[in-house]
Amino acid sequence: MNRGTSALLTEELVQDLLVTRLPSARPPIGFAHRGASALAPDNTMESFRLALRLGARALESDAWITADGTAVLDHDGVIGPRLKRRPIADAQRTELPSHIPTLAELLEEIGPTIDLSLDVKDPNAAAEIVACSRDAGVEDRIWLCHPDRELLATWRELSPSIHLVESTRIKKMQGSFERHVARSAAMGIEVVNLHHSEWNGGQIALVHRFSMLAFGWDAQHERILDGLLDAGIDGVFSDHVDRMVDALGRA
Repeated sequence: MNRGTSALLTEELVQDLLVTRLPSARPPIGFAHRGASALAPDNTMESFRLALRLGARALESDAWITADGTAVLDHDGVIGPRLKRRPIADAQRTELPSHIPTLAELLEEIGPTIDLSLDVKDPNAAAEIVACSRDAGVEDRIWLCHPDRELLATWRELSPSIHLVESTRIKKMQGSFERHVARSAAMGIEVVNLHHSEWNGGQIALVHRFSMLAFGWDAQHERILDGLLDAGIDGVFSDHVDRMVDALGRA
């Protein structure tokens, strides 16, 4: 347990956490948000490759599905000139701009040792995401993120190995923080993902008590990254891959 967490907890609770915290065989995960998006166009192969060259061991992207059933990676999910924009869901894969990669292309590029977090922007993409990751043999490296935990929980039927991440805000939680987390854990969700400003050591410790992981997004600066890692966070998302990699090295 990191020093930031233990300083905020009673000795009795610390002992409980040592027993109930989800075992982990690896250090916290640093997700390069849309690749190295502070330095290259986001959600492009250029950005993903640069993130890996800078030392990232995990990537993040946004997933959509085309009209012909291809899972692709893009933030906004629309294509075409400003006055003629249309959803990716209405387009064939061959109609998309060349800078938009498919999930299969990215998985082939990164291989089996890189974790990939996907913000599932179109829920209809979930099944194809699982199929692609299964074909690549990396189901256990995929983290599916969505704000609707009821929908998210149904994706467990698609794969026993893919990780389910509830991306939410505290103001949207149902009931108290503890009750909400307990319910999410009971539904089979593995991770609570909040904006970095909403985490503290006590909340991270509480999430761990329910055998869940805590992720923090929008961690762009050294002090934020260091604070999250000191408090016991299990994963961070950052546009600034170099800062994130350095912070993970200090943790």
